[in-house]
Amino acid sequence: MLAKRIIPCLDVKDGRTVKGVNFVDLRDAGDPVELAYEYSQQGADELVFLDITATHEGRKTTIDLVKAVARQVNIPFTIGGGINEIKDAEILLNAGADKISINSAAVRNPALINQMAAAFGAQFVVVAVDTRAIEGGDFVHLSGGRIKTELNTLDWILEAQERGAGEILLTSMDHDGTKNGFDNDFLKTVNDKIHIPLIASGGAGNQQHFVEVFQQANVDAALAASVFHYGEILIPDLKQTLRHHDIVVR
Repeated sequence: MLAKRIIPCLDVKDGRTVKGVNFVDLRDAGDPVELAYEYSQQGADELVFLDITATHEGRKTTIDLVKAVARQVNIPFTIGGGINEIKDAEILLNAGADKISINSAAVRNPALINQMAAAFGAQFVVVAVDTRAIEGGDFVHLSGGRIKTELNTLDWILEAQERGAGEILLTSMDHDGTKNGFDNDFLKTVNDKIHIPLIASGGAGNQQHFVEVFQQANVDAALAASVFHYGEILIPDLKQTLRHHDIVVR
């Protein structure tokens, strides 16, 4: 059985780590370089770095900051934000990324998934999906959750998998920052339909929420931000709790 992964997420804006609720009301959560080092030391399995306003502001991810973070970690490092073409991915790879996360660009140009998988291998390509439940359906949102599309979330995830995505990072906007738990029902629905790893994001508030998302949705990894940034959960303690519930972790 593959070990479940615990992944802190650095949402970065203007060079600082930030965190909000339902993608708005952002507040400062610290220096991304310092946090990255701390998580690497604590035993995080991977690290995700998302330049959350790059797409909205029409710019590329901040390379110098990526390099500074990469120097601090010895764990797989995924970067997203403002990646629109193969060249952008190559630059980030050279700056220290192990994987690339694409979101809005993939929806606007789905062939980008095929191109990246062909160029770098599927394991390099993480397709991030921001979803919100609206009137009985689940819909993909773009540009840091600002733009609703007519894309059904599950349909889009299945297409991304077909095109060569190596992993799906699924964030429930309704649960994001609420600390009320992950969207386990929807995560299970998605996970039952796909054969690539699924990373759950949005809603972690305590250790039990991680236990529940692994037990109920059987996701491959759980990602969180504020509970780690503000020291509410320490990764070694979380892994001990998961082991206590017979959940295999590294």
